Amino acid sequence: MNRIMLLVLSLLASLIAGCIAAPAYEGEASARFDGKYFKNTVPMSKSVGDLLRLAWGTLTQAEDWPDWIDVEQRQVPEERVWSGLSVTYVNHSTFLIQVDGLNILTDPIYSQRASPFQWAGPKRVHVPGIALEDLPPIDVILISHNHYDHLDEASLRALLGRSSAAAPMLLSGLGNKQLLASFGASRVRELDWEQSVELGDVDFVFTEGRHRSGRGLSDQMKTLWGSFVLKTSEGNIYFAGDTGYGDHFAEAGDRHGPFALSLLPIGAYAPRWFMKDVHLNPVEAVKAHQELDSELSIGIHFGTFQLTYEAIDQPLIDLSSAKDAYELLDKEFVVMTPGETLGIASGPKAM
Repeated sequence: MNRIMLLVLSLLASLIAGCIAAPAYEGEASARFDGKYFKNTVPMSKSVGDLLRLAWGTLTQAEDWPDWIDVEQRQVPEERVWSGLSVTYVNHSTFLIQVDGLNILTDPIYSQRASPFQWAGPKRVHVPGIALEDLPPIDVILISHNHYDHLDEASLRALLGRSSAAAPMLLSGLGNKQLLASFGASRVRELDWEQSVELGDVDFVFTEGRHRSGRGLSDQMKTLWGSFVLKTSEGNIYFAGDTGYGDHFAEAGDRHGPFALSLLPIGAYAPRWFMKDVHLNPVEAVKAHQELDSELSIGIHFGTFQLTYEAIDQPLIDLSSAKDAYELLDKEFVVMTPGETLGIASGPKAM
């Protein structure tokens, strides 16, 4: 399908999506909530003209992605991980984290498109590395924010519909409980930044990110976005979700570090004039790795859906250059193939 047709379909989808809205948070005003809208610590703003400029640029500036990449789906052992840490890359920002006997899934997306529709919007270019039916029983699902590539209705309904001894606990920012409950979630905890909940032997902290929320035009910034810190017996883990660069990385490093593992976005960053507010580029991801005091970081949010202008392999090229520039060893910041599992030996204890 040519780019003009894709642009027309995307604009049509956007117009229809304007009629869609997720439930909004209702609560008392605070430093980051004015009673109606949430805001970032450092304000950001984009106009309708900026959005049109971004859309027009897809015709002349966006790189072509392959229509399809063959990926061999793999299996994950059913046994729970009690010693050490296991992390499996599924796709996009979806990882299976196994630690302290818990199976934790981040921002699960299994749909064909990251969109409110399955006839328009960014389409996946490979299958998930682990089939949904091959996942072990999931205890906790982390939802960083409500954008369609991170909070996917079909995936959540499928996960919640699996037969298991106990329904998974869903953790997300303020305002998302009603939407998640409408998908069939019976166990949901909404968290403000720096609020936490302990599940099993893991303490989950919802912490600051620099991003946005909204599933349509009328619900923009009406639920809270953020990142997660997992404090485990095998060391602390940082899941960024989706974020631009800011002081929050150094603050998280000071407050919750050091980290045995960080999952940091490296894709969907071009053009920078638009994306820098909300998405890291590889250089910023390397800086975040250092500021978090992370022993190991893994790149996320790339290579599954074309969300922005850069070529599918550009994040990997730019990450390699950034590691050289900041004198990182290859083993300090890695990328995984879909379905790959990485075992990490016991690290520093949680702080």
